[in-house]
Amino acid sequence: MPYAYRRLTPSERTEVIEERRVRGFPLHSPPHAYDEAGCFLITAACFGHAPIMDLPERRTSFQDCLLSALQASNVTVHGWVVLPNHYHILVESMPLALVSTAIKRVHGSTSRDWNAADGLTGRRRVWFRYSDRLIRNDAHYYRALNYVHYNPVKHGYVESPYAWEWSSLPEYLDQRGSEWLRETWRRYMPDSMGRGWDEG
Repeated sequence: MPYAYRRLTPSERTEVIEERRVRGFPLHSPPHAYDEAGCFLITAACFGHAPIMDLPERRTSFQDCLLSALQASNVTVHGWVVLPNHYHILVESMPLALVSTAIKRVHGSTSRDWNAADGLTGRRRVWFRYSDRLIRNDAHYYRALNYVHYNPVKHGYVESPYAWEWSSLPEYLDQRGSEWLRETWRRYMPDSMGRGWDEG
């Protein structure tokens, strides 16, 4: 899947970069247009990577809230994982702005609710800005999906990804089966589980 950015004129590229700067989005190299359709890997972290979602019930309520908001915005969710201090979602949207609007709404409501529950109203920033990565092709898609599902193991929360409740992996196990998951992992295992894993 080619970046639409590469088809833009120099002046159009400048406009895209300025628009992302104004909106507070990462300045990708190359960035993709905000109105572009496609699959995206979205990552969002709690401010300072604080484990604000350390309580299981908080992760459950956040997961439900996020998935409901994306569904209501006609965003297709292909995979997700929610951890104590960040989350990843693999989504398909036309355009990306639908995802941004849903995430901002969820981040706003959870910030208010959690700060009120923790007695920190007006005194704690909960979320950092999210980042989005355009999925380029089928191999990149499956590597991203595996990265999402393996994240709880990568960060040391569990020894097996199947042991983590706040993930789309149980749904894939029910719908596709363990053989499909093993084969997909074997064929599309991310080369590295850290920075730069999806550069290839």
